[in-house]
Amino acid sequence: MKRALPVLVLTVAGLVPVWRYAPSPEVSAAPPVPTAPARPGTEVVAGSTVSTERGPIQVEVTFEGDTISAVRMLRQPHHPQTTDSVPVLIEETLRAQSADVDTVSGATLTSDGYRESLQAALDAKGA
Repeated sequence: MKRALPVLVLTVAGLVPVWRYAPSPEVSAAPPVPTAPARPGTEVVAGSTVSTERGPIQVEVTFEGDTISAVRMLRQPHHPQTTDSVPVLIEETLRAQSADVDTVSGATLTSDGYRESLQAALDAKGA
């Protein structure tokens, strides 16, 4: 009987955080960025929205001629790994000028969704 009370108290204490747990919001839209009028030869193409376990991902690609000049996230999961990996993915895209970018360690789902949405934008540009 002496052990029953501490076991009960510790069990309740361990379950309280589980009962109070509320997941963070899954999706946040990228903050609106004022867009300047497109220069001649500049085209902006949005990729498809890709659903991942963490939330939807969608990119927007700006082309100057056939060159990728900018990539912007339109939709992304609100998650630390996503926030940390996006600048790396964009930098690699600008360097590679294709969707052939490496997976960011610790952000595999984000990297896969990013590549898929990016490839859809590249395909739309080519069509």
